[in-house]
Amino acid sequence: MNKIGLIAGNRKFPLLFAQAARKKNYSVVAVAIKGEASIKLKSLVDKVYWLDLKEYNRMFSIFKAEGITKVIMAGQISPWRLFSRDVQSNSQIRELLAGISDMKAATIFSKIIIRLEQEGLKLLDSTTFIEESLPKEGVLTKKEPNSSEWEVIHFGFELAKAIAHLDIGQTVAVKNKAIVAVEGLEGTDNLIRRSGKIARGGFMVVKVSRPKQDMRFDIPVVGLNTVKTLIKARATCLGIEAGKTLFIDKEESLRLADKKGLVIVAL
Repeated sequence: MNKIGLIAGNRKFPLLFAQAARKKNYSVVAVAIKGEASIKLKSLVDKVYWLDLKEYNRMFSIFKAEGITKVIMAGQISPWRLFSRDVQSNSQIRELLAGISDMKAATIFSKIIIRLEQEGLKLLDSTTFIEESLPKEGVLTKKEPNSSEWEVIHFGFELAKAIAHLDIGQTVAVKNKAIVAVEGLEGTDNLIRRSGKIARGGFMVVKVSRPKQDMRFDIPVVGLNTVKTLIKARATCLGIEAGKTLFIDKEESLRLADKKGLVIVAL
């Protein structure tokens, strides 16, 4: 049986990958980040090692001992942890980040990839085995936008692409061609909640990939929790980038969106 390594962060993405890898007859060895990865991972992989962020160096010896040469990253590490005591006080992490030009996600992950390669590990595309979860272009819900709504969606798409180019975030909220909110370190769900308070409903959210998105890390992800948060905030539409956004629990999410009248499109 082929073996593959999994570096597991938060939410459902790592679980989805582990299930898909098993269906492909792969043995999965996971390095799970404490405080981020779900305990449910244990039942979906062949082995799991739980590491604090400050122990990140251990994953190289773990994968080597397990005979792993190919790994994937799935799930986010909460951005606020960049400022945690574990990171700030750890000499090995400081050494990893030493000399980088900034603390943008792409810059940090590029440095991590170099370190993985130095240790003989090849980082694969995050969507390995789950390519079917990347929606193609089109309206995904039963309800479609009208012509004026399409104008606002495309307005939001262009804005989202602009902030993604600057590596500020990948998501914007708009209403009547006004910018309601731009994503920062708080993440998409918090952006939606904030937008709901500002716009008092009736807004749209658009999430995109970065220019020349490296599909090995930090790809855009939406799912059932995103849809629930949008509904609670009284948003009217979610726009995602076709072929580059992972849609977890898509069928269940679309059923709920149809029930509540939320429009979802892939651009």
